[in-house]
Amino acid sequence: MQAGLKRIRPCLMTLATTVFGLMPIFWTHGRGSDVMQPMAIPSVGGMAVQLITLFVAPCLYCAVMERRVSRLQHSGASRP
Repeated sequence: MQAGLKRIRPCLMTLATTVFGLMPIFWTHGRGSDVMQPMAIPSVGGMAVQLITLFVAPCLYCAVMERRVSRLQHSGASRP
């Protein structure tokens, strides 16, 4: 928990600077944009996956752990 709280701000800052830095590449139609746009699209997609991983993976981990704890409590409570 402590490591997650310390790492969330740097991860979000990296994500924001990358996405905002690549946004002008999406909007340009000048010379060289035909080469740069295909390079920027996977980068922004990777940042979207990072954002999903940053929030979804800990939630799934907590759900699995809570399920294990509840199973252990129910199996221990049913014994006399």
